[in-house]
Amino acid sequence: MSNAPHAVPVRFNLARCCLEENARLRGAKVGLTVVDGAGGDTLALTFAEVEAAVLALAGGIAGLGLPGGSRIVIRMGNEVDTILLFFAIIAAGHVAVPTSMMLTRDEARFVVENAEAGAVVLGAESAQEEGFGDALVIGPDKLAELKRSTPLAQYADTAGEDAAYLVYTSGTTGKPKGVVHAHRVALGRRPMHSHWLDLRQDDVLLHAGAFNWTYTIGVGVLDPWFCGAAATLARDVSDPSLWPEIIRRHGVTIFAAVPGVYRQILKRGLEDAGALASLRHGVAAGEALPTPLLDEWRERTGREIYEAFGMSEISTFVSSCPSVPARPGSPGRPQPGRRVVALPPEGGETPLPQGETGLLAVHRSDPGLMLGYWKRPDEEASAFRGDWFVAGDLVSFDGDGYMRHHGRDDDVMNALGYRVSPLEVEEAVASHPSVAEVGVTEQRVRADLSLIAAFIVLRDGAEADEAGIAEACAARLASYKRPKLFHFVERLPRSANGKLLRRRLAESVPAK
Repeated sequence: MSNAPHAVPVRFNLARCCLEENARLRGAKVGLTVVDGAGGDTLALTFAEVEAAVLALAGGIAGLGLPGGSRIVIRMGNEVDTILLFFAIIAAGHVAVPTSMMLTRDEARFVVENAEAGAVVLGAESAQEEGFGDALVIGPDKLAELKRSTPLAQYADTAGEDAAYLVYTSGTTGKPKGVVHAHRVALGRRPMHSHWLDLRQDDVLLHAGAFNWTYTIGVGVLDPWFCGAAATLARDVSDPSLWPEIIRRHGVTIFAAVPGVYRQILKRGLEDAGALASLRHGVAAGEALPTPLLDEWRERTGREIYEAFGMSEISTFVSSCPSVPARPGSPGRPQPGRRVVALPPEGGETPLPQGETGLLAVHRSDPGLMLGYWKRPDEEASAFRGDWFVAGDLVSFDGDGYMRHHGRDDDVMNALGYRVSPLEVEEAVASHPSVAEVGVTEQRVRADLSLIAAFIVLRDGAEADEAGIAEACAARLASYKRPKLFHFVERLPRSANGKLLRRRLAESVPAK
């Protein structure tokens, strides 16, 4: 945990780092495969073809006349152009802003406005959307034109400390906040390659996530390309039995997903473990990996799942791997090259001794750490304590360095690997006319599953209109943010000063 971080070159471009050498040294090797689970054609691009496509797009983007470093929002689904565009924007010296298609139109408009985006690129699913203010709107036809542009002659001469991409995540306030990452993040991810993914040049890594998710873009594409390995993505996989078949057909050696995907495969998709013959191991992140799930996977497949813990501000930095065996109740140990400690919740910069619970902190010298929060100077200042970036997670480290997670020090929830602010959900629930008060929290419904639950006090004379409240939430929130459980109560637990005590909301509801 005390190893010095890797040095970062003064001039550095993330896209160039991932593409140029691959195209030069292994141009004929397939670098990106996109599998269609609905029966469509499989797309395979060599590294030479990937770079050519990215540079053509980058040339088109450069021709738009946007000021250097402009934010360009990507509102696209599981399209290969989602990936190519992410790297093209960065290659051209701008800042990529990937967004989930699960966001409502109003949520997407907030991102465009808050990011002060110079442009927004719309894919097939969002082509008819409007109302993006002064941002240049690039629809499918314009994007097709950009792809035919004269290739960019050379990658933008960016600094390692320049902004490369901006992702939005929920925090303790009601609106999503932007997390700005520098080009150097590609170098900051190196500890993951050997101490979580165990990634090698001859690997084929398959990621099960949506193409616009930073877990997918990072682990599924950026990391393999950094190492010269092949990236494989899949779309429209509604049948879990397709995952083993995709692994078999494409010789996948590493499978990356959230724990829920592994659970689906075991329940409804693993007819023949022999289909996993090429697989060395799986990796999981986004939410805790339950020990019973890992045990069943091991028993039925003979393969390991290596877990990792991370956050939008620094990606994954605590993990298990072949040299760090999984330990029940822990995601692993801090990766070598990281400085990760528990600090006293009440303040101070002196790390706590082994076994004591404190706030998770990462040293600000880590090249994988964010540049900061976009237009949130107060939150950015409060996130740092001297030389430490302090998260809201309560953790402890045992004598072997394994981390134990003891929950959050704030009310932020986890839903499908995304952080969700309860304030944002409460605002949506409260928009329904029958709601007088509402509190939102996570409710554990079984040992390995928590759902977002809304506890509602109705207005006098109002009826419990669960369907109507759900519709109000659907109009304002991405699907993963919406409450899955609704409880109608007489009062909400509050402190003597009237503060809502979210942690006590679920106490009166027995777990199922």
